[in-house]
Amino acid sequence: MSAESERRDARIGALAERAREERERFDPPADPDERALSYLREGLWPVLEIYIEARSSGEGLSRADHAALEKALNEWLELYALCYGVVIDAEFSARETAELFVETHNVRDTAQLLTHVPARR
Repeated sequence: MSAESERRDARIGALAERAREERERFDPPADPDERALSYLREGLWPVLEIYIEARSSGEGLSRADHAALEKALNEWLELYALCYGVVIDAEFSARETAELFVETHNVRDTAQLLTHVPARR
């Protein structure tokens, strides 16, 4: 395993652990937009960054890393939706999410288009 793979494994593990911790202590926020955006910046974006870097490098991800990355991705999207009082069972693929991000160039738009939360006005 390369040093880069080891760093990526550690980053994926840290993102997954942080999502679990956030879920365990989740309390509905007074300002859903602010908390939702923080989950996107601190959780979803780093997950997408790892996926895009792995794909771009040609190294890819092991099956275990890919599964862990997708689990973390979906946990962050579930937390995002919870900010708005919506419970979802997210099952999005990293590829689908990354492709949507590449189209929108905006992590918030990506999350909204995937989860439909909050509803478009």
